[in-house]
Amino acid sequence: MSTTLEKTAEVERATAGSAAVDGIRPSEKTPRGPGRMSLWFRTHARDLLWLLPVLLVSAVVNFLNVGGSPQRIDDEGTYTAQAWAVTHLGELAHYTYWYDHPPLGWLQIAGYTQLTGAFERWDVAVLAGREAVLVAALISVVLLWALARRLGMSRVAAAATGLVFALSPLALQFHRTVYLDNVAVPWLLLAFFLATNRRGQLAAFAGSAFAFGIAVLTKETFLLALPVLAWVMLRSARRETRRYTLSVAASILVLIGGSYLLLAAVKGELFSGADRVSLMEGITFQLASREGSGSVADPDSLINRTLGMWWQLDPVFIVLSLVAAVYALLLPRLRPYAVLVLAMTAFMFRPGGYLPVPYVIMLIPFGALLIAGAADSAVARIRRRSASRRALATGFVAVAAVGAIVAVPLWGTQLRGFVLADLDAPLRGAEQWLEENATTDQRIIVDDAMWVDLVRAGWDRENVIWYYKLDTDPAVQADSPNGWRDADYVVTTDSMRTFPGAFPQVQQAIDNSVVVASFGSGPQAVEVRRVTIDGAEQAAISQQDAVAQRARLGAELATNPEITLDDADRDRLVAGQVDERIIAVLAAVAGAGSVTVAGFPVVTGEGDESFRQLAISSIGGSPVADDGRVTAEGRAFLDSLTGAYEPADVAVSGDTVVLRYPVSLRPLLP
Repeated sequence: MSTTLEKTAEVERATAGSAAVDGIRPSEKTPRGPGRMSLWFRTHARDLLWLLPVLLVSAVVNFLNVGGSPQRIDDEGTYTAQAWAVTHLGELAHYTYWYDHPPLGWLQIAGYTQLTGAFERWDVAVLAGREAVLVAALISVVLLWALARRLGMSRVAAAATGLVFALSPLALQFHRTVYLDNVAVPWLLLAFFLATNRRGQLAAFAGSAFAFGIAVLTKETFLLALPVLAWVMLRSARRETRRYTLSVAASILVLIGGSYLLLAAVKGELFSGADRVSLMEGITFQLASREGSGSVADPDSLINRTLGMWWQLDPVFIVLSLVAAVYALLLPRLRPYAVLVLAMTAFMFRPGGYLPVPYVIMLIPFGALLIAGAADSAVARIRRRSASRRALATGFVAVAAVGAIVAVPLWGTQLRGFVLADLDAPLRGAEQWLEENATTDQRIIVDDAMWVDLVRAGWDRENVIWYYKLDTDPAVQADSPNGWRDADYVVTTDSMRTFPGAFPQVQQAIDNSVVVASFGSGPQAVEVRRVTIDGAEQAAISQQDAVAQRARLGAELATNPEITLDDADRDRLVAGQVDERIIAVLAAVAGAGSVTVAGFPVVTGEGDESFRQLAISSIGGSPVADDGRVTAEGRAFLDSLTGAYEPADVAVSGDTVVLRYPVSLRPLLP
């Protein structure tokens, strides 16, 4: 009696002479080494002529202006910071790792950045993470092509699949964002590609299970695709070896999933306990205790906002993919993928469920596959005049044609925004303002998108507080015994403003702070706020008193004949808009001789309510700078500024010296 393994070998030997997928005939005479590679290229030349342009277009469109649009968000900052912590801190995360997601996703990003030096090549850390996920997207284009061809789609349809996947504004928005889902997608596509293999099935199914296990450990929501993958395997498996190959695949999947449990067990964090995180708590949070996304009927609910964002990005893709999925239920080759899209769409609307914003990422490749595959099948059916369901096929082709006509101007407008808009400028401006105007010993509550950049700029990691952790991480709370009062600045973004009641300490920091610099507008707006211990209301009163005092002193100074300045700057003095330290410096200099004021330059990001920069061109008739160098008179002037009147920064521009004073919420003059 032969064993199952022997039967597998017999079946594979029996099929060794049959034509393989994509036209390659396995043979004992098949050349090896360079000759075999040359044969592969000759065999696949036509495929490469179609695939490579698709890959090139995808790369150009996805990478063009990757630092400008979309604006960085908190989630991608978190995954980037965790990857940076792996490579630079030797830790699984930049804060306490609490099993909210398996770590394999950012470990892959960390591996990519380490191999390519991505963190060293980008000034903005998140862009290193974006580079990693965009490379994953290009790999997905190749795998989508291969899967489409294996399903019998024409080269035109396979190329269309890749283009839709790469160029849909909905896809482009998420491909450019550092989500773990983007890292998991190529593994999922590889799993389905291998699951459809009909030659060497033991190795193929084992590889499929391994790839799917990696996908799930990269983003756990991909486990939802398991029933469909099992269905594809069951359909592809040979009857003679089905039980054995499926058993091996299942065993491999269980072993990979068990590695996550083993990690928690080795660290002693499998079950809940006092003063420690645990895997069970992470699972409980994700499946049970996490607040639901609300009702679609509620315009203020999370699910309503999420679906609205998807729809605004690309309604054509959403409608066509769902219509194609319904039509593809009639097509045996595409039926599993149609069921996957429709089932996961229905799953979004389960009562009380939570809908993550990147949930759609897993659906995008299969939506593109169904649109191109259904259209390809419908056109072929129309060409066969005797084919059944020609009317249905004609209807779908008509819908697809209308969708394409609508998509051209819609996609064109959206794609122009992606390649031309600089939505991230407000965040970069806020970071630059902090680096130039705050000191590294000051504590800052920030959106996680800025965390790595500020730590790399010199701040101690304990002084850069990811806002989410101030209310949730006991270690951070221990370092901040006075809560929000221990912070000097809070930098608000749309992420912070979305959930005003979810983080009480953060909200109190915002409520007890005043805006000192603002960048951008609308959802992209970023505000740098200085925390005031006495509260924002008292700070406003103090500022009003300071303005009145500055106006009185400025009015006296404006009449001094020893001070030369233009009418606009004189008006600023009289209005109380000039910093009191500048008023004191000018008064002291004018008391000893003449001084020429070149202006009160505005600090980038700050309004015209307060000017804390002073540009001087001459003192006592002598220039303070010449050709970008400080003169002896200028050096003597700068050396005389001590104590509270010592500037935070001195810049020389041509024949002008510009002094910048630090942010102050309290008047310094007696």
